[in-house]
Amino acid sequence: MPNNEYQISNRKFLRRRKKANIRPFQTSNERPGDTKKVLTGKQKAAMLLMSLDSTAAAELLKGVDAEAVQELAVELAHLDATGFTNNRQDLGVPRQNCKSLQPSHDFSINGFLKEVLKSSVGDEKTEQIQAGIQELLYKNDPFKSICSADSQTVATILQNEHPQTAAVVLSELPADKNSEVLSFLDWGIRISIVNRIGSCESMNTEAKARIAEVVCKRLEAVTTGKTNGPLSAQSKPSIRKMAVILRNMGKEIRDGLLGAIRGKDKHVGGMVADLMIFWEDISQISDRSLQKALRRIDVKKLALALVKADNQLIQKIKSNISKPMAAVLNEQMLFVSAYEREDIEQAREEIAEVLRKMNEKGELAFVEE
Repeated sequence: MPNNEYQISNRKFLRRRKKANIRPFQTSNERPGDTKKVLTGKQKAAMLLMSLDSTAAAELLKGVDAEAVQELAVELAHLDATGFTNNRQDLGVPRQNCKSLQPSHDFSINGFLKEVLKSSVGDEKTEQIQAGIQELLYKNDPFKSICSADSQTVATILQNEHPQTAAVVLSELPADKNSEVLSFLDWGIRISIVNRIGSCESMNTEAKARIAEVVCKRLEAVTTGKTNGPLSAQSKPSIRKMAVILRNMGKEIRDGLLGAIRGKDKHVGGMVADLMIFWEDISQISDRSLQKALRRIDVKKLALALVKADNQLIQKIKSNISKPMAAVLNEQMLFVSAYEREDIEQAREEIAEVLRKMNEKGELAFVEE
């Protein structure tokens, strides 16, 4: 066995150190993410510990110096973070004295580590080691907490970020997590993000870490809101429903209620305002209000927005513009040949934004659905 590897044998480690001081946290150079899945001695020892219950693992570590326990704890946390604790069938870890290498459904690496460390090195060093592990894992993978968060919650946050920011985050997530988060995003944003993911490889590590930090803080804020208040816990469809109700109220009442929502949760208040009007809601706007809105919109932009739009919506718009403008619109639509889905969605969003601003001023009226 190489000198830099550990093995568990008679409650002792090879190359056991005499001093029990805590050294700076380090990880093995060879990580389980390698394609060959070659484990070091420390990693094998860590996985063997995980195959035991916390009591047996703590008993096995009695007499082992604190530094070696710390290094094993780091390996345990890293193996868990990289997914090896969920896929150990082909790792070649000794099984002679293990009932199973597969943890129970309610297994928690954090709880397991805490119990083992407390029994092995005491409360004070346990807190020190766990704090160091969290710092180390964040440095190794600043997107770890995003990866472990609920996909719909992550999507809710990314929905309001710049597509490039969202692309960076998704490019750092596992493929299955990436796809799940994308499924919760609106189609237009989804296309914009996917188109940008390829460019993320050239971004430096520091820039990615800053993006991860910002998104993690917002994720933490949303998570805290879910615990302490009902607004942030609501899903996007329920917030949309709230927004539709508010938009049909008089301006004074609507502004008062929206202000109260923003006072309690600024993020949700912004979502309510944005979700009041979508492109598809044009069919619910009264003719007089729509006529006023369409006079403020560039014809070229309108022509692009109408590409592959619903026929009923197209007729709604054409019936509320003047004949000269309709003629120009038809002509412009003939010239819209080469287009990108992203450009169409952007044009529709700009028109929806015009309608939102009018609605804020109380200039829009809606017909009953």
